[in-house]
Formats: sequence, structure tokens, C-alpha cells
Amino acid sequence: MNVNEQLAEALRLAVDPPGGVSVEALQDLVLDDRSRQWDIATAAQHVGVSPHTLRYYERAGLVTVSRNPAGHRVYDAPAIRRLVFLTRMRTSGMPISDLRQYIDLVDRGDATIPDRLDLLVEHRDTLRAQLAQIQLALAATEYKIATYGGSTQP
Repeated sequence: MNVNEQLAEALRLAVDPPGGVSVEALQDLVLDDRSRQWDIATAAQHVGVSPHTLRYYERAGLVTVSRNPAGHRVYDAPAIRRLVFLTRMRTSGMPISDLRQYIDLVDRGDATIPDRLDLLVEHRDTLRAQLAQIQLALAATEYKIATYGGSTQP
């Protein structure tokens, strides 16, 4: 494989990494199983954060969680949908202040949809710029791995 072919393969792997993102990874954003209710430990495990993080999101006003007769938190489908969105946005680097602004807009109703859209478009543009830089760094890494005789497969 010549240098240009190695560079092209490195770029391909950076743009389309093995494993990618599946639809299943996003399905909880539309979860509508009204019978499903989780305790804090199960909800935390499901969304991939600690129970402490879920309590923080609740204290910060980002999610409202009902309580059962014993006083324990009960996470229903709408709470899980919101938590999945919140955790994805936090993973992407969205600041808590922006999340608070977004949730405030959501809670104020449909009249705020244009403002929500503006906030999300701005975040998307930031993510695209970051992703381009990360893909370039990954391509450089893949090229060097191939140069040193390493496998370009995971």
C-alpha cells in the first residue's frame, strides 16, 4: 500500500470507525413505555451515570422525578428520555448553564421552539467543528499505526 492509499485508509477509518453509532443507541430518546419505572440505581445504570449525577440533575432543576409512597425516586419514561438527552449533551460538552436554559425553554412550552432550535443549532455547529478536529487527529493516529506495521482494525 503506498503512502496516499495509507492516508486514504486512515481517513476512512477516522470518518467511519468500526462500530459506529447505531439506531439502538438513540432509541431511549423516544422511549414511551409508560409501564416502565426504575429506581435511581437502575436508571443511573441505564443512562450510564452515577446515582449522584441523577440527584444533581434533579437539584439543578433539569429533571423532575416522582417519589413512591416510601419516598424513593421513581424514574418513568419521560424522565428517562430527558436523562438520556441530558447525558448525551453533557458528553458532548454542553455546559450545565446551556442545559438549564434549554430545559427552561422546554418547560415554558411550544412557543419557545425557535429559541430551542437556535440553541441546538449552535451546539451542533460546535460539535461538527470539534468532530472534524477529532477525526483529523484520529486519521493521523491511524496513519502512524499503519506506518509502524500495526493493525488499522480494532
